[in-house]
Amino acid sequence: MLRSDRPYSKEEVIERLSKIRDQGWIPSHRKRTNAGAVGNTLEDLLGIKENNLPIANAGAWELKAQRKETESLTTLFHSEPYPREEIVEHTLLPKYGWPHATKANENSFRQTISTLNPSDRGFKVIVDNGRKLVAIDFDSAKVQMNHVNWLESVKARVGNLGKLSPEPHWSFEILQQITTKKLTNSFYLEAESKKANGPEEFRYSNCVMLEHFDFNRFIRAIQNGFVLVDFDASTSHNHGTKFRMKRDSWNEFYGNVEQVF
Repeated sequence: MLRSDRPYSKEEVIERLSKIRDQGWIPSHRKRTNAGAVGNTLEDLLGIKENNLPIANAGAWELKAQRKETESLTTLFHSEPYPREEIVEHTLLPKYGWPHATKANENSFRQTISTLNPSDRGFKVIVDNGRKLVAIDFDSAKVQMNHVNWLESVKARVGNLGKLSPEPHWSFEILQQITTKKLTNSFYLEAESKKANGPEEFRYSNCVMLEHFDFNRFIRAIQNGFVLVDFDASTSHNHGTKFRMKRDSWNEFYGNVEQVF
């Protein structure tokens, strides 16, 4: 177990992760089979309270873990868009939301958006190098026909079908601050999973060390569609806006991607 009161060398952390691999199947430390259980269990096994590792001469390393068989995108970090006056709760949900699939009298604003193509509801990520912003754009002409009734409701609620106002965005400066803290160096692990009669079990069978994060390449990864923005909000609860990456795209913005085991 790693203690959080002293820094560790990369070699020590790799040794501990290798011992966890050698344990084979490990019962989940969480009752629910949610996406975070595989990472939470790994943190518990390492004895750390948060998903960063104090490693000597390298600063804090981010620890990321994911089920090997999942087709889900890899979450890089959470960050709500600016301006921060609860733009999701006060603009996107009430003015552009749609009826929640299971909760009566609630709106939903859940979708994953990239730069490559508008979503079925006309939303798209824009990288504006001139203004040094990553922004969310809305184009009513790109809304698909099965959402025509929703589009009419947007016009009634907003008063027009023009651009988003205020514009949800993240400045390059803010994104660089976040990524410097969260992504400079990381360990990424994949775990096989199985569940029979008892709790879900994990076997941590793949580990990659990620070093030398490059912010300019990260912005290009957003621009080229490798990194997407994921909204997951409903009227009763905003689960958070996330920047997420297509699986196995680490080489897009890390200088060194090294297989540990």
